Amino acid sequence: MLRYILKRVVYAVLTLFVLITLVFFMMRMLPGDPFLGEKAISATALANMNAKYGLDKPVFVQYLMYMGNCLRGDLGVSITYNRDVMGIISESFLVSADLGVRAIIFAVIIGVLLGAVAAVKRGSAWDSFSMFIAMIGVSVPSFILGALLQYFLGLQLRKAFGVNIFPIQGWGTFKHTVLPAFALGLSSLATVSRLMRTSMLDVLSSDYIKTAKSKGLSQGKILWRHAMRNAIMPVVTVMGPTVASVLTGTFVIESIFNIPGLGKYFVTSIKDLDYTMIGGTVVFYGGLLIVCTLVVDLLYGFIDPRVKLEE
Repeated sequence: MLRYILKRVVYAVLTLFVLITLVFFMMRMLPGDPFLGEKAISATALANMNAKYGLDKPVFVQYLMYMGNCLRGDLGVSITYNRDVMGIISESFLVSADLGVRAIIFAVIIGVLLGAVAAVKRGSAWDSFSMFIAMIGVSVPSFILGALLQYFLGLQLRKAFGVNIFPIQGWGTFKHTVLPAFALGLSSLATVSRLMRTSMLDVLSSDYIKTAKSKGLSQGKILWRHAMRNAIMPVVTVMGPTVASVLTGTFVIESIFNIPGLGKYFVTSIKDLDYTMIGGTVVFYGGLLIVCTLVVDLLYGFIDPRVKLEE
C-alpha cells in the first residue's frame, strides 16, 4: 500500500508540474498587457511596474522564478489587488468551500437515496420522478437554474407573502445558502442518482443477493448490508471529479448570487490579465483536484476489500 501511495504522489506532483507550466506559458500568449488599461500610463511607470513584477525579464527566466516561488509556497502578489495571492485565496476560498461542501452533501445524500429507491421501486412513480429530477439536473445549466430560482423562489415568493424567504443576493445566514447550494448541486445530484440507480439494479440482480433472499434475510438487511455497500462503489469513484466540478462551478454561482468567494477574484483576474492571480487560482484548484482524486483512490480500496492497492 505504501508503494502505491508513493507512486500516486509522484504522479500527482508531475501532473501539477505540467499544469503550472502550461498555465504559465498560455497566460503569456494572451493578447494585451496587464498595465495598459483604460487609463494612460507613462513609459517610465510602465517600465517600473514590469520590473516590480519581474515581467521585464525573458519569459524562460520568469518561468524559472515562478516555479521556484511555487516550490516555496509563494504564489506572488496580485497585480490588480496588490495583495498576496495566497492571502486572497485563504480568505475567499472559505466562502467557496462552504458553498461547495453544502452542495456536495446535498447532491450525494439526496442522489444516493433517489437512485437507490428508484432501483428498488423500478417502474413506479418514484422511479419516474427520480429520473425526471436527473434529467433536469443534466439538461439545465447551473447559471440558468440559479436565475430561475432567484425569480420564482426569491422574487415571486417575496411578492406573494411579503417575506424574504430565500434571499437572492449576499452571504451570511443559512437562508442565503439554500438557493445557490441547490443550483450548484443539482447537476451532481443528477449524476449520482443515475449512477446509483444503474449500479443498484446490477447489484440486485446478482447471485449473492438471490442467495441472501433464499436464506430468509429481510429486505432491509439485504439492501443496507449487502446491496448498498457494493452499489455505491461507482459513486465513490466519481466523487473526485464531482468535488472538483462543484468547487470550480462556484465561480458562476457566486457571480449570480453576489457571493464573496474566490470566483469573483478568478473572473476579474482573467479580465484584467492578472497573471499571478490567474496562476495562483489555477495551481490551487489543480492541486485540490489532484488531492481529491488521490483520496478517492485510497477510499476505493478501503470500501471494497476486493480492490488491492497494488500494481
